[in-house]
Amino acid sequence: MDAFIIEGGNQLQGEVSISGAKNAVLGIIPAAVLCACTSKIENVPDIKDVNKMIDILEKLGAEIYKEQDTVIINTEKPISYDVSDYEEETGQMRASYYLLGALLGRYRKAIVPLPGGCNIGDRPIDQHIKGFQALGATVVIEHGQVKMEAPELKGAHIFLDVVSVGATINIMLAAVRADGKTVIENAAKEPHIVDVANFLNLMGANIKGAGTDVIKITGVDEMHGCEYSVIPDQITTGTYMMAAAATEGDVLLKNVIPKHMEAITAKLTEMGAIVKEEDNGIRVIGKRPLKAINVKTMPYPGFPTDLQQPMAVLMTIAEGTSTITESIFESRFKYVDELRRMGANISINGRTASIIGVKNLSATKIRATDLRAGAAMVIAGLIADGETKVTDIVHIDRGYEKLQENMRNIGADIRRVSE
Repeated sequence: MDAFIIEGGNQLQGEVSISGAKNAVLGIIPAAVLCACTSKIENVPDIKDVNKMIDILEKLGAEIYKEQDTVIINTEKPISYDVSDYEEETGQMRASYYLLGALLGRYRKAIVPLPGGCNIGDRPIDQHIKGFQALGATVVIEHGQVKMEAPELKGAHIFLDVVSVGATINIMLAAVRADGKTVIENAAKEPHIVDVANFLNLMGANIKGAGTDVIKITGVDEMHGCEYSVIPDQITTGTYMMAAAATEGDVLLKNVIPKHMEAITAKLTEMGAIVKEEDNGIRVIGKRPLKAINVKTMPYPGFPTDLQQPMAVLMTIAEGTSTITESIFESRFKYVDELRRMGANISINGRTASIIGVKNLSATKIRATDLRAGAAMVIAGLIADGETKVTDIVHIDRGYEKLQENMRNIGADIRRVSE
C-alpha cells in the first residue's frame, strides 16, 4: 500500500492542465460497444477506474489500443454479454453498471455483477432497473449478479423517482437501440450526461434534451464508430481550485469549462478568494482570512457532492462557523474523524456538519476513506503545520491523474512512499 508524505505550508503557484472527466469517460467507453465498429476517444484520463473498465472490455473480447490520452476501441468482433467472471474487477468500481445498459442495447442480454465503488452511503440501482424494465427487459438479481434479457427493446416513458446520474446514462445506453421513442423525465443534468449523449449522437443515436430534466431518445437500428474528445473533469478542476484557495496560492487551471464551475466559483468568491475566468481556464488566488460560508450539495447546477469533502477542509480554517449540508449521500462524513485528528472543530448533526474555523491544522497520520475524501486529505496536508502522512491513497488513484506530479509542479512538498 502506498501513502503520500506532505510537508505543509507551501503556497501553490503555477499552472495545471486538467485531464478528461472521469464520470464522462466511464460512460463513453461502454457506449463504444453499442455497435460493431471502431471508435477513437481522446482526452482520456490515466486513472485506475478507466484502466479497469478497459481491462474488462478487453476480457469480454474488445480490441483496445491505448496511447497517452487516446483510446481506440474496436468491437467489430462479437463480445460477450456475460461479465460474471469478472466480479473482482467490477466490484472495485461503481461505473461497471454502465455495462448493463450498453450490453442490453446491443445484445438484448446482459449479466453483470453488482457494482462496487466508494462506501459513501446507500447507492441502490433501483432506478436503473426501473428503466430497463420499462424498456422491456426482465431483470433478476441473484448470487450478486444482475441478469437481464429482452426479446425486444421498446421505447417507454420513464420518470425517475430521484435524480440519478447513473440511471440517466444507463437508460440512455439501452434506449438508443430500442424500437421507438423513450422519454426520461427528472433526468440528471450534469455535464457528463451531455458528454455521453454527444458521443452517442456522433455514433448515430438520436438524443435530444441532454442537460435538461427531460431527455427524448428515438431508437435507431444501426450505429457506427466515431472520434470524440472527452470534456475536462469538473471535480478535478474544483479540487485544484480549492487547493489554491486553501494555500493562499495563485494557480491557473487550463483546459477547463468555466461554466461547469459556476457553483464552486461562487462559493470560493464568497469565502474571499479571487477567481478569474480566462480563455478555457480559471485562475484562483487565495486570500486569508477565508470567510465562513454555508453550502448545501445539490444535483447540477448546484454544488457537487463530490466536492463536499475538499470544501470542508477550507471551512476548517475559515473565520467563523460554516455549515455544509449533504443532501445526496447520507454517509459522506466518514472523513470528519481524520480532520478532527488534525485539530479541526467539526460537529455532525444528521446530514449537516458545523465547522468552527481554527487558526491552523496540525499534521498527523490520516487516511483516505474514499476517493473524494482522499483529495480532501491531500489539501489538509498542504495547509497543516508539519508532516502529514495520507494512507489508503489507492482511492485517490481511482480518480485523479498524476495528482502528485501536478501538485509538485505547482510547489507542493509531496512524495509517494511504499508501505
